[in-house]
Amino acid sequence: MNIMNVDYSTKIPNNVNLAEDRQVLKALEGWHPGYMDWWSDMGPEGFQESLVYLRTAYSVDPRGWAKFDYVRMPDYRWGILLAPQEENRVVPFGEHYGEPAWQEVPGEHRAMLRRLIVIQGDTEPASVEQQRHLGKTAPSLYDMRNLFQVNVEEGRHLWAMVYLLQKYFGRDGREEADDLLRRRSGDADAPRMLGAFNEATPDWLSFFMFTYFTDRDGKMQLHSLAQSGFDPLSRTCRFMLTEEAHHMFVGETGITRVVQRTCDAMREAGVTDPTDIAKVRALGVIDLPTIQKKLNLHYTLSLDLFGSEVSTNAANAFNAGIKGRYHETQIEDDHQLKNATYPVLKFINGEIKLVDEPALTALNMRLRDDYSQDCVKGMLRWNKVISTAGYDFKLTLPNVAFHRHIGEFKDVRATPDGLLIDDATWAKRKDEWLPSTADGDFITSLMQPVTESGKFASWISPPKVGIDNKPGDFEYVKIES
Repeated sequence: MNIMNVDYSTKIPNNVNLAEDRQVLKALEGWHPGYMDWWSDMGPEGFQESLVYLRTAYSVDPRGWAKFDYVRMPDYRWGILLAPQEENRVVPFGEHYGEPAWQEVPGEHRAMLRRLIVIQGDTEPASVEQQRHLGKTAPSLYDMRNLFQVNVEEGRHLWAMVYLLQKYFGRDGREEADDLLRRRSGDADAPRMLGAFNEATPDWLSFFMFTYFTDRDGKMQLHSLAQSGFDPLSRTCRFMLTEEAHHMFVGETGITRVVQRTCDAMREAGVTDPTDIAKVRALGVIDLPTIQKKLNLHYTLSLDLFGSEVSTNAANAFNAGIKGRYHETQIEDDHQLKNATYPVLKFINGEIKLVDEPALTALNMRLRDDYSQDCVKGMLRWNKVISTAGYDFKLTLPNVAFHRHIGEFKDVRATPDGLLIDDATWAKRKDEWLPSTADGDFITSLMQPVTESGKFASWISPPKVGIDNKPGDFEYVKIES
């Protein structure tokens, strides 16, 4: 079978020859009904019968891998897609550097590898659960379709991790695969494993921030796992990154369109001060200071996903050859970090200081730094919209000590500028920096659904280009009346 193309002859589309791997095919077919029950219970609410203009992968060739067509989401062909195998690939880092990449799980690293796959797998259904109500308040059919595309692909990314668990981890893997369907985002008894994936996504600005900031964390983690010496994991993550790019595009362009609409409305109304919140909100758009607060929230929640700045777990995963650095193979060093150091921000004697730590234990910090640099790119575009409109206002990333719950700064109170403050000041001023209940109520009041083709809600601009080059009035979702 051509590894580039996907076999649709089995219930589970794949390019890993499942037809001849009867044991794994049977295990996945046994897992399939539970997945469909989960999708029915926790997938997009109210739109399971609607025809949606979705892309489905038919190949893993990056030049042309997806076809677009109308499909009901429960009929979407979720499957197992791995990027093509690289000939003679070697482990690119750690103690096994230069050895042939593993096609089977190395026994001594089994538990660590399984845990990393489970954590990655757990985030995928979580975001579907967080976003399941958003279809009902979509600002356009274009945006609704983008939401559903993100959702079905997160579902496929769950399948990707479950395949690895079922194929390579025996009974343990099957139990973990079942648990991925048992946990629920925000559930008091069985929550998702990472904090940001138990937060509510109450409105579309939250969704755009999530897909920009939190899916970008996903991108960094997938890049690190795509370097793995365990070849099936590397190939799985390499293809997932193809799909992940669209999720971040949805976030970046979504926020751009919100900012654009706000600036246009202010100019049309002759509003000169973008911080005059009452005057701007009266125009039916989201004011820039509130967009900044949402940004502060989602960026800091996403920073926590990287874990502690100094971490022996990260060092062990690197040494084992399981999880590398962002663009590992492009870094010019020994790829073993035996004597290297890396600067880490720490809280020492009441001050934030930069301290050199062994590069091995500072891997989380390095990945987080790469993440922050990646986040800045979209912000340049948002700020260009604001400055082009003639307004003196800049969206900025808050200081890493601000609003943290994990790592060096979890017990620290700081302003978005990094100024250390006491608990009383924090309690008095936190609504200046993070979305308040009143902010949430205002944004919710704008979340009125728009389901007429080519029409958009008052608070967001239309996109510059349609999906699959479709015209502006294209019916991306055919809603059941």
